[in-house]
Amino acid sequence: MLKLPTYSNTLEDYSLSGNALTPRAPRTPLTRTAFAAAHVVSDPLAERDPWDGRPAVDWENTLRFRHWLWDQGLGLAEAMDTAQRGMGVDWLTAKELIERTMAEAKAHPLKPRVACGAGTDQKALSDLKTPADIVSAYSEQMEAIEAAGGQVILMASKAFPAIGAAADDYAWIYGELLEQAAGPVILHWLGDMFDPALTGYWGSTDVGEASEAVLTIINAHETKIDGIKISLLDKAHEEQFRARLPESVRLYTGDDFNYADLIEGDGTRYSHALLGAFAAIAPVASQALEALAENDLETYHDLFAPTVPLSREIFKAPTRFYKAGIAFLAWLNDAQSHFIMPGGFQSSREIVHYAKVFRLADQARLLSKPDIAVERMTLLLRLHGLG
Repeated sequence: MLKLPTYSNTLEDYSLSGNALTPRAPRTPLTRTAFAAAHVVSDPLAERDPWDGRPAVDWENTLRFRHWLWDQGLGLAEAMDTAQRGMGVDWLTAKELIERTMAEAKAHPLKPRVACGAGTDQKALSDLKTPADIVSAYSEQMEAIEAAGGQVILMASKAFPAIGAAADDYAWIYGELLEQAAGPVILHWLGDMFDPALTGYWGSTDVGEASEAVLTIINAHETKIDGIKISLLDKAHEEQFRARLPESVRLYTGDDFNYADLIEGDGTRYSHALLGAFAAIAPVASQALEALAENDLETYHDLFAPTVPLSREIFKAPTRFYKAGIAFLAWLNDAQSHFIMPGGFQSSREIVHYAKVFRLADQARLLSKPDIAVERMTLLLRLHGLG
């Protein structure tokens, strides 16, 4: 029995349900591509000046978490915003992360797909003054990803809004990048709820105008585009946008609230997944997608439904702090041995949040090692004077 704090500033008794899933690989090939976007763990012994310095990555735990995802049949979205790109993890660290991850993925028996984020964050925004500067910065990171054997995700860059880029600028820059890419890439549309510096991406704050701009790019370079990840938390927009994509271009949902319906689809089109939420709910995600592949929609929805309240809590405003909840769950499930993140990011959420995540994760059947989960939750509570 635990005494967990609530948003009403009270302590309430809580006992585990005892109904957790056992993480495992799917028993049948999945019909949807599913990338889980993973985080980074810092080395508590080696970390120095965590707010201002480069992170001292705990490579053993960071890669251990990736194996945990792969062992359940999921692909990996590497070095994305989930990994604190631009929020504690610099490009040199991200490059090493990509190289180490790709080496591990190639040796993994399930041969998981790995797609890696290319951005412009090795350069200060003040050094990215022209469209040509942005192309050069992206190109450097794309080349490093391709050299390591990863698929490129063209992450949304703060450099575009910083120079006031118009739709024509986006078209030229993305056109240059897509033409030089060695293989089909994934585009990335990250809403300003995840990063306010991305307001006005694709050249407009009007989502309809922005949609037209990116669809123009996609239609002009269809053969070089695997798909586009959209993280706007707007189910209706995603469905409308998806219906307008060429048949060969996938929609990778980044909607951490409406993923179940979007992945199931509307009978004509469906979304694949590139989700931070899937790193938090990996056992459910894997086994729900297995049920979908077996056309067992009842099990599919029964598994996913309890994860939605959990995801909404993890991704609550300010949404950019969501990765702390994902790392917390990885720690509870013993997919990593501690809860120290680059920049001390574990302190970006309050103890009441972590207590609610604990309860909701249990109700979603996600605390697969209950004794360890209780021990670690108790430790965190005592750290906050609540034990």
